[in-house]
Amino acid sequence: MKMNKVKLEDIAKINSTTFRVNDFDEILYLDTSSVTKGVFDDFIHLSKNDKIPSRAKRAVKDKTIVYSTVRPNLQHFGIFNNPKENVVVSTGFATIDVIDNLANPKFLYYYLTQDKFTNYLHTVATNNVSSYPSINPSDLASLDLEIPKDVKNQSAIANILSSIDDKMELNSKTNKELQNLAQTIYDYWFVQNADKKWSKEKIADLIQNQKNGDWGKDTKQGNYTEKVTCIRGTDINSLAGNNELKAPKRFISQKNNSNFLTDGDFIIEISGGSPTQSTGRMAYILDEMLKSFENPLICSNFCKAISLKDKKHFYYFIFVWKQLYDNGVFFGYEGKTSGIKNFLFDNFVDSYEITVPPTKILEKFNKTVSPLFSTIIKNKQESANLAQLRDFLLPLLMNGQVKAKIV
Repeated sequence: MKMNKVKLEDIAKINSTTFRVNDFDEILYLDTSSVTKGVFDDFIHLSKNDKIPSRAKRAVKDKTIVYSTVRPNLQHFGIFNNPKENVVVSTGFATIDVIDNLANPKFLYYYLTQDKFTNYLHTVATNNVSSYPSINPSDLASLDLEIPKDVKNQSAIANILSSIDDKMELNSKTNKELQNLAQTIYDYWFVQNADKKWSKEKIADLIQNQKNGDWGKDTKQGNYTEKVTCIRGTDINSLAGNNELKAPKRFISQKNNSNFLTDGDFIIEISGGSPTQSTGRMAYILDEMLKSFENPLICSNFCKAISLKDKKHFYYFIFVWKQLYDNGVFFGYEGKTSGIKNFLFDNFVDSYEITVPPTKILEKFNKTVSPLFSTIIKNKQESANLAQLRDFLLPLLMNGQVKAKIV
């Protein structure tokens, strides 16, 4: 396979177009934190009456690559497929548009997302003189690339990797539909048709026990010999959603094994948040999930885990807690320490009452939604395995160790 040595600026335009916000009554805005390794979260819907972020300036089109210029190691990059014309992305991204016929855009996307480029750009970012690690568009433009000379070879490689990503995207869409279905069932049973005769109980009275978080050590040392996967606040959305989980491996003392997460636990963020995001984010743990991890799970010291006295409340509790979070209830139970927001968890659960339906109704609800949750978990596990396969094949395809068949 003949190769071409080029610079990125020879085959693509960087930040070629500015978005004209005033041309639209509504925009779909994407910030850098809303895409990771090609997986896009929901866009922010903004109208002319809303305060449009000053960073909402980058225009995109079909096959535009977006690459965050801040902390490249966080892998906030992706490629657009036929975006709506009112999509605008943050100036925290560099947009990369391949010049017609000079390269296959999807091939270039995969090529640039190899670990060797991520690591190189992160090194450049940390050496730049700024308040946080960042790269300039010129750092991208000057990248030296060695790519197949024949665009057909590039397309063949892109097709293999795209087929894996397409299946992962299908799993993600399916899971969102299943999550929406489960939410609809909850709303119908417990919001629209709630019975005033149902009992009211303080949340604390439903809790069996609490497990403290443990950050441990980054290497095995002294009594810290138990290898675990540590779930941080930043991992909660990934554990509960469809993004790739990147929880770190840590070592804790064996005497803290009692803090291992088990079937039926809930992880709750107790420190963090932002002015627009409260603390109190929650993820659930089921035995089907635990089987997919090589190490025991534990939560970090910015989180805590709880379990319920009655497991019949498990699925109901997931939606109740989500409803409280979505309605901003936890903002009223926050304190600050050294500028960090803390969730006043004990204060909240000791005082806040929720409606608790009868056991027969909960059993029927569990029987209805538990298969949906099982399918969601299976799809997530399949996507995790596919992501490993893609990341394994990527460098092998790029350096020619694995040949892609041209069709």
